[in-house]
Amino acid sequence: MKNLLMFIGLFLTLLVVSCGGGGDDSPIIPDPDPTPTTITYANTISGIVSARCTSCHGSPPTNGAPNSLTTYASVKEAVQNRGLINKIETGVMPKNGSMLSATQIQNFKTWQNNGFPE
Repeated sequence: MKNLLMFIGLFLTLLVVSCGGGGDDSPIIPDPDPTPTTITYANTISGIVSARCTSCHGSPPTNGAPNSLTTYASVKEAVQNRGLINKIETGVMPKNGSMLSATQIQNFKTWQNNGFPE
């Protein structure tokens, strides 16, 4: 019986010690995106433009497209001065095609908000 009481006492002592905090009671907040990807022209925007825009906005432009969207500078200029984001948000572009996805549109907005990283 004495050994059982010693065992229970040892068990309770270990339980209290192991459950005691290390002095830091702040909650652990997980990283919301452990592998963040910066949206750049090279890794995101150029792929969208190539897949969805350059059939008309190629070099040279075809089907009545007013400008080429084949380079970083031309896409950036279209966002800054030609209302490209508004056109893709409202479905004006791509002409005769399905709208870009909400994610693709958000990628353009993020790219713009982050200062157009190449």
